[in-house]
Amino acid sequence: MPFVTINWIEGRSLEQKREIAKRVTEVISEVGKVDPDAVRIFFAEHSKDQYAIAGKLLIDK
Repeated sequence: MPFVTINWIEGRSLEQKREIAKRVTEVISEVGKVDPDAVRIFFAEHSKDQYAIAGKLLIDK
């Protein structure tokens, strides 16, 4: 049973998440030869004050 975690900055719409979930499931199912019902996707959304690049919080950029 594949588990996929997508970490990203918050702000995507529900429709975008639905489309991403659909497409990721299709690819994992096709390439990995698993039933689509077995694919689990977790969206982990983070605010800009919880993520840093090169020592700087994104909120400060």
